This record gives sequence, C-alpha cells and structure tokens, in this order.
Amino acid sequence: MDSAVMSLLGAFLLSIIGLFVFIWSMRKGLLMENPRAASVIFAKGEIGKVDDPALHAGHRAQLQAAAVEPGDTLHAPDEQEIAQRIEADRSSAFPVFMFIAFACLWLVLGSVAGLTASLKLHMPDWLVSEAWMTFGRIRTVHLTAVLYGWITNASLGVSVWLLPRLLRTPLMGAMWVMLGGALINVAIASGIGAIGAGWTDGMEYLEMPWQIGLFIVAGMVCIIGPVLYTLVNRRVESLYVTVWYHVAALLWITLLFLVAKLPGVHFGVQQATMNWWYGHNVLGLWFTPVSVGAIYYFLPKVIARPVRSYNLSILGFWTLAFFYAQVGGHHLVGGPVPGWLITLSIVQSMMMIIPVAAFSINMAGTMRGRMHLALRSPTLRFMMFGGLMYMLSSVQGSFEALRSINQVTHFTHFTVAHAHLGAYGFVTMVLFGAIYFMMPRVLHWEWPYPRLITLQFWLAAVGILIYFVGLSVGGWLQGQYMLDASRPFMDSVAVTLPWLKSRSLGGALMVASQIIFVGHFMAMALRFGPARTGAALFRAGAHTLEVAHGK
Repeated sequence: MDSAVMSLLGAFLLSIIGLFVFIWSMRKGLLMENPRAASVIFAKGEIGKVDDPALHAGHRAQLQAAAVEPGDTLHAPDEQEIAQRIEADRSSAFPVFMFIAFACLWLVLGSVAGLTASLKLHMPDWLVSEAWMTFGRIRTVHLTAVLYGWITNASLGVSVWLLPRLLRTPLMGAMWVMLGGALINVAIASGIGAIGAGWTDGMEYLEMPWQIGLFIVAGMVCIIGPVLYTLVNRRVESLYVTVWYHVAALLWITLLFLVAKLPGVHFGVQQATMNWWYGHNVLGLWFTPVSVGAIYYFLPKVIARPVRSYNLSILGFWTLAFFYAQVGGHHLVGGPVPGWLITLSIVQSMMMIIPVAAFSINMAGTMRGRMHLALRSPTLRFMMFGGLMYMLSSVQGSFEALRSINQVTHFTHFTVAHAHLGAYGFVTMVLFGAIYFMMPRVLHWEWPYPRLITLQFWLAAVGILIYFVGLSVGGWLQGQYMLDASRPFMDSVAVTLPWLKSRSLGGALMVASQIIFVGHFMAMALRFGPARTGAALFRAGAHTLEVAHGK
C-alpha cells in the first residue's frame, strides 16, 4: 500500500474519530446555545465595557460612548477574575514577546524577498549575478520566511497569549515554550540559508530540507506539552471556542509537518499528492483555525458583547475539521492521480462553504448595528477586514476547485492571487490586529504613534486589493490564452505583463505597511513616543494598565 493511500486512510480515520467526538458532544449538550461559554472571555461585570489597548484614553472614551446600547448597566469588573487574567498575561509575556519579535524580523525579510521576486517577473535581468538572487530561490526564501517565519511565529505568539487568558491560569512551562520557539527559529534561519545555497526538498511549502525540519517538529512538541498541561489545569468550566481552534491547530500542524517531511517515503505521483495534502492543510488546519479563533476572541472583546451564537461557532469548528482534510487534491486536476481523489477533493471543497457560512453569519449577527465602531477601533478594523477576506477567499477557493473553473485558472497567476487573499488579506491582517491588541498588555506600554496604525492598515488593505485584482485578471487571461490552441505560448506570457506590474505596485504598498508596522513595534519596545502608560518592560504595574485600558 503506497504512502498516499495510507495518508488518505489516516485522514479518514481521523475524520471518523472526529465524528464520534461530535456525536458525544451532542449527547453532552455541548452544541446547545451556551451563553455562559460565550461570555467566558469577559470578567463578571465587564460586558458593555469596550476594550482596545491600541487606543489612547481619549479615543477609548469615544469608542465607549459610541458602543453604549439601551439597557446597559455597567458594573465594576470582578477583581478576582481580573487578577487571574493579569497573572496569565505575566506568565506568557516573555514567550509572546519572543515570538512576535521573531515574527517581525522574518516579516521584513520575507516581504523584501517577495517584492524582489515580483519585480523579477517583469524585470528578468535584474539581480542575476549570484545564484541565490535568481527567481526560483528568492521566491522560495519569501515563502519560507513569510509562512514559517512570520505567520507561524505570530500565530504561536497569539495562541500562547490567548490560551492562558481564556483558561484563567498561568502558562505552565514557559521555559519549554521558549525553547520550542528557539528551535523553530533556528530551523527557519537554517532552512532559508539552505534554500539560498540550493539545498531543498523541492516541494512547494516543504522546501526546507527534512534534516532541518526535525527542529520544527521538536519545537512544536516543546510548545504543545505546556499548552496541554495548562489546559488540564484550567480554572474555567466552559471552554471558549477559541481554545478549541487553537489547541487543535497546534496538534494538526505538528502531525501534518511530521507526515509530510518523512524522508524516503513519498515518491513520484505519491509525492505530489502528499505535497498538496500538506500545502492546503497548512492553510486550512493551521493558519485558518488560529485566525478564526483570534477573531472569535478579539472582535467580541473590543465591542464588549458576546458572540451572537456560540452554537454556530462550535458548528464552524467541527465542520472545518470534518471537511478540510482532503481539499488540496483539486490542485492535481488533470494529473495522473485517481479520479476518485479529485472528486473527493472537489466535494470537500464545496462543503467548506458550511463552516465559512457559519462563521460569516455569526460575525454579521454579532456586529449588527455596531459596524460603525470599526471607524474608532484599530483592532476591530483589522478583524473585520480579515473576516471579510476569509469569507471571500474561502468561497472563491471552493468554486475554483470545480473542474470547469480549474481548467482555466490552473498553473496561472490566478492561483497566486487567491493564495495571497487568504494568507495576507485574511490571516496576516488578523495577526496585525491581534498584535496591536496584545502588545500594550505584554510590554505594559502604549503604542507611541497611533496614526501609524491607521496608515499601516490602509497601505496593507489597498496593497492587497491591487495585488489580488491585478493578478486575478491577469491570471484569468493567461489561462484563456493557454487554452487557445491557435495562440503561441508566449502570448500567454505577454498578456500578463501589465498585471504583473500592478502586482509589484500592490506588493510595494504591502512592504511599506510592513516596514511601518515593524518600525512601530520597535519604537514601542524601545520606549519611544510621547504617550506612555504603565511601567517598563515586564515589571509591576500590570493592574494599573489593565484598568487604564477599560477593564
């Protein structure tokens, strides 16, 4: 039995196990509406009190005034629950700062490499004196730095900060978490160096040599242990949906990476099947759960209202777990793979509309009548934009899996546009918003230049929209030209050139937004800026800051 079939059977068995857990949860009533579980992100008396640490006191008061609704009766939050949250924040501060600092480093490197690769598509003779400067290597450096360096580090930082908060208990084994982070970043740096030197495993998203990938697995194991131990020692009865998403995501990505990087197991067509099984699942079972879970925390937290339907949030989690595992096969349409595999992938791609619809309906219901608050809250603005892009990219991906559409878009820039809409428009924008909320609590310091947050948002939002629209149009035309037997292949290349230039324009705006973001983060960490609240890095005074930020 070949490795591809074994992997598919393994995924099927995991789905069966998930189905039985789902049935058990129904018998236990876990899918019934649970207002107490939906409100676990708030301390007693905290509902109705807006919270966005990215805002200064005056703007926070304006947000509070705009968020007041008829019938609100504000009370002082429960001191014991606030103390538990502060204790949780202190326990995770060092690991979170480490992850976010590494994420910022790789974000800058990956962004510059990505813009360089984009420019090379319409300026092919630029920077060709050294082998590591060639398009194939610089683009792979971009992918590794962004997917593993930026998104993975930032996702780990968000999860390590949120889970102790939601479980109302200190992070157990913070030193092990930091060791895991160190191993992961050693692997990222080594992987980028190896790729630049021409040593890769040759599979997209899996270019890092397996010998280096071992450090990724070891690092994730070091992180999962403390997270599970913290979960076991929780002080809450009800697990908020974010906990489900984030703990599952940590387990999923470790298993996915381990199976995909097994040496001497996957060959030929089996290797291609495994490649896209991993390539799509790293987005759907790692980046997506972390980002959706973050939205489920930060969006209600900012507006100080529980999520509209806790039932829908749990339904979205389980349907994501059920339907996503085999979605990647639609990248192999037309390849020498079994027809049933392609059909299964297309069916599961269409079924992904269910968790996306559950999330979108839930967020729309939660924000109904409160959309105007995004004008005042930077965190909310990023979360809403990311949530909208999640819906659009997921629905687009489902229809892109259909054979009739896939035959046009396959092997074109259209797929690149779709990937960036998900990885940047959705995931990265959510991570930006989460970091803007988290860091004042981690560093006990306010963001020094609030206007930079607004500037960074608009540069990033406009940049990704220019990027996405340009490559989508260019990619569709490219696909139609390649299907036209009367046209020479070079016509399909020439027709994309104006749209590749628009890609570089959008990419340049995105790089500018990243530089502003990282520069602002460094200014905050180094204590620059005129407006400051609280004590210095990781010192006493957290309670004062907690109250100052609306808690």
